[in-house]
Amino acid sequence: MNKETLEGKLDQAAGAVKQKVGEAFHDQSMANSGAAEQVKGAAKETWGKAKDVAKENRAEAADRSVDHADSARDKIVNTAQNLKENVNKKLDEVRDRHKR
Repeated sequence: MNKETLEGKLDQAAGAVKQKVGEAFHDQSMANSGAAEQVKGAAKETWGKAKDVAKENRAEAADRSVDHADSARDKIVNTAQNLKENVNKKLDEVRDRHKR
């Protein structure tokens, strides 16, 4: 949980209290201010969550990129080894033919 998410939750709680106090004392301005504070808090909390999700996705994308690079590197090494073995096999065949 990041700063915005926490602040948003706190703003919502404070706004709910403010709204209830305003309603209890028939103070429409205070009640409306509390409701507005709740809306502001909800937006701030949502923004914080969006930032967390974006950060997680960047980390997962980086992990996938590393996995992809590892896999590609392994394929290149395996292909080079196979090529080397095939060339050496052909060279051995050529050597054997010339010895006969």
